[in-house]
Amino acid sequence: MFNPSRDQVRQFFIESWRKHRAKETLSQMEDIAAELVFQHPEYHALIENLDSVDKDFRPEDGQVNPFLHLSLHLAIHEQLSIDQPPGIRGAYDACLRRHRDDRHAALHEVLEALGETLFEAQRSGKPLDAMAYVENVKRRAGK
Repeated sequence: MFNPSRDQVRQFFIESWRKHRAKETLSQMEDIAAELVFQHPEYHALIENLDSVDKDFRPEDGQVNPFLHLSLHLAIHEQLSIDQPPGIRGAYDACLRRHRDDRHAALHEVLEALGETLFEAQRSGKPLDAMAYVENVKRRAGK
């Protein structure tokens, strides 16, 4: 199983975005990463700053970690492509309908649910509850 370090993940997004901007050839995963960065213009300056590799983003200081945010997007992209956990694709589709086909808004609903599920797993010291995650997305779709 691939388990990149924090710096490797950050370098991956930074390099994917750099290659995209330079119109260089990207791998399929780099292309997805560059598209995710493109969809978040609020992160462009940070992603283009090589010093951001070492920056800490503290939630208690009101900071959002853009690399974590983009990584969750990437994870969700993979989940949706294989419907894993089972039912995530249908739950996302329901969110998509709720958001009138605004793909990014629907993905953010899924991202929030994933973040909550990850936080709960960390807090409880238990494995991620995939079914609770899918149910959370379904609840969000029904709002």
